Amino acid sequence: QVQLVESGGGMVQAGDSLRLSCAASGLTFSNYNMGWFRRAPGKEREFVAGIHWSAGSKYYADSVKGRFTIARDNAKNTVYLQMNSLKPEDTAVYYCAALFRAYGSPWYPQPDKYNYWGQGTQVTVSS
Repeated sequence: QVQLVESGGGMVQAGDSLRLSCAASGLTFSNYNMGWFRRAPGKEREFVAGIHWSAGSKYYADSVKGRFTIARDNAKNTVYLQMNSLKPEDTAVYYCAALFRAYGSPWYPQPDKYNYWGQGTQVTVSS
């Protein structure tokens, strides 16, 4: 079966950094676009970052652009989210998701397009 398992969340202070990982199994990882989404308490799920299956294109929400970086390592079947200069408003449960060979625009911010989802990892940023 397909599994996406997030890790790397935790409690940090404003200005600190975290690196989230999402390990995939049960699929041919290199054939999937990958995305990161987050859900803050009492809020709707929102797009954070996306990366094409070819790794040639990356996309970011305006709220994280310049602070967060998405990357993938196909040899490890893993997608990463490097989060720098964290703010209290970044506090949320972060989810990774996989989308089979999508292309065009804009595939990345549309959660209904994704085939598989992880269970999430908590990120808490204190002021």
